[in-house]
Amino acid sequence: MEIINTLRFKKYLPTDFNEYFKLVKDDEVMKYITGIGMTEEQANHKFTSILDKSSIDEQLGYFKIYDENDTILGECKIVYNSHLENSLEIGYMLKKEFWKKGIGTKICEHLISNAKENFSTLYIIAVIDPENIASRKLLEKFNFESYWKGIENDVPTEKLILNKTK
Repeated sequence: MEIINTLRFKKYLPTDFNEYFKLVKDDEVMKYITGIGMTEEQANHKFTSILDKSSIDEQLGYFKIYDENDTILGECKIVYNSHLENSLEIGYMLKKEFWKKGIGTKICEHLISNAKENFSTLYIIAVIDPENIASRKLLEKFNFESYWKGIENDVPTEKLILNKTK
């Protein structure tokens, strides 16, 4: 098994749409995010939003994730959450060939560390599909606790918050 030691995070640029679309058009990758891969039109709309959110703060936004060989592994985000006051939302998405290799753990470590270092007064939340057991287990490893389950934007949703007291 290939071991990936170093991850690099680089904000999306307007010229990165094709890389983004390759990731989000995949039905398996998007299974627990939107339920199905995005069309090019949907991806274009979302990508415009991603660029907007990434321009708000140097430390916040959507980031491409690379390994030490400059291979793009997927993406992650750390953004202000619009549904819960004083909170940041973290998330990640990996290409299928990088699942179950411990990369999600490294990404979460990076995102949580960044949030604590630069936004220590804000809560940190994550939003997952309730059936995404792997993501729930990963978040629970970092002391996230579920605080809401239901349907949001026609998608099954579970929201978890980082317990800062543990």
